[in-house]
Amino acid sequence: MHGPASSGWLLVALCAATGAYCLLRMRSGVEEQRSAAGGEALMGFGMAAMAVPAAVFTPPAWLWSGYVVVFGAAGLRALWAARSGRHHLHHLVGAAAMVYMAVVMAGSPAHAHAHGASGTPVLTGALLLYFTAYVLVTGVRLIPVVAVAGGGTGAPPVPAGKVGADGRAPAGWGDRPELARACRLSMAMGMLAMLLPL
Repeated sequence: MHGPASSGWLLVALCAATGAYCLLRMRSGVEEQRSAAGGEALMGFGMAAMAVPAAVFTPPAWLWSGYVVVFGAAGLRALWAARSGRHHLHHLVGAAAMVYMAVVMAGSPAHAHAHGASGTPVLTGALLLYFTAYVLVTGVRLIPVVAVAGGGTGAPPVPAGKVGADGRAPAGWGDRPELARACRLSMAMGMLAMLLPL
């Protein structure tokens, strides 16, 4: 968000790669995975577009209104989906953060360069705390645990005719929960990088 060009391009690359992976996850055979991956792909590509350095592209004023509409709709969809699972609340917070950043950028593009004497706004601080906590918790969840002999209770169900050498079902790379967590973790880190200059 209008920071140094090199870090801006790194953020664009991270968010675009994450969005592309989420598009591939939409090929999952599990409806819940497809639905979550679609929202996360939208978030990744939206963040990538928002992170393009201002020296390269200064977006027109109407673009911020488009962000508000698109991510406002994504937030409403996440709120509706939260009835079936609380993990959708994270998508709601992400969409709200995108709306907030778009409103800030539309209202005062110079605001992204300096805080002035006012300090960090309360909503920016709350979002920074949320995404920091999310990054830490998700990072801990990605730490590998020792596998329980025999597969344990966390082993996926084995469909007929699809058994690996260890007696477990081979998970498709798009259905692996640790890859989905890593995807969400990278987007949360990107969100932190975008919120810091506000």
